Amino acid sequence: MKRIVLIVNAEQAGRRLDQFLTAVHPELSRGEVQRDIRAGTVSISGQAVCQPSRRLHENDEVVWDLVDKKILTPHPMALDILHEDDHLVVVDKPTGLVVHPGAGTDAPTLVEGLLFDRALPPSDDPVRPGVVHRLDKETSGVIVVAKTSTALAQLQRQFADHSVTKSYIAVVGGILREEEATIDAPVGRDPAHPRRMSIQSDGRAAQTDFRVLRRLEDSTLLHAQPRTGRTHQLRVHFRYIGHPVLGDAIYGSASAQRLLLHAWRITVRHPATDEVLRFEAPIPPGFPCYPFDELPWSDRPDPI
Repeated sequence: MKRIVLIVNAEQAGRRLDQFLTAVHPELSRGEVQRDIRAGTVSISGQAVCQPSRRLHENDEVVWDLVDKKILTPHPMALDILHEDDHLVVVDKPTGLVVHPGAGTDAPTLVEGLLFDRALPPSDDPVRPGVVHRLDKETSGVIVVAKTSTALAQLQRQFADHSVTKSYIAVVGGILREEEATIDAPVGRDPAHPRRMSIQSDGRAAQTDFRVLRRLEDSTLLHAQPRTGRTHQLRVHFRYIGHPVLGDAIYGSASAQRLLLHAWRITVRHPATDEVLRFEAPIPPGFPCYPFDELPWSDRPDPI
């Protein structure tokens, strides 16, 4: 059980209790939060509250005893392993596979598939052992998972200091006129839809470089490199410039059978040897034809 203690500020005053807590833990659905409230796990200024619609006041102390609901269950799974050694495992994640358990996730996850054949080190979140970065459920491609606590800490440092290079292939709606550009717009939680992200003036800094590979009849094939790693960053950024990723039902363009976003390449340093490692996940069916192998590797992004 984890106890969360929160003080309501002036801006949050007047909000419903369930909306307030959903914003705090956006991986939980509003229905799950409401069930927790009705079960008596939440108190306001020392008094138990069972009404999800209770309005908050400035300086209210909200205490939430959040019970860990997700349990990792190792599960046999046919995974496409691109590389594995004693320190890390690199997987080509298929579209539709969730990386780790979360709200609304009943099917086996990538982490549970990996745990069936190997041990993964614990992290700050018990349902994310070994996880140093994530891909959305519908995004396919290369993902790196640590196998030891030392490797986990070392890889986390690389992602934190932006020394990891990630390359994506995307198909976006409409015809982009620029040959290449950088989208520089802060990303934060959407206050109207807490389970989504959007461009927010007080959000976290986010930059995405992109280059046009091919203009199609009514869409554009892109090579994209995020300089930062915000949740849903590429999807939010391309929506922001009016060219959402095709197949993205959340951010505005469901006109494809799948999300046409693929984590194609990643460059990291080996957590034990410091050797530069390059991993590539083959472009899956459904993407336009292009001589992708002719594109050069980039080992490190430009300074932010």
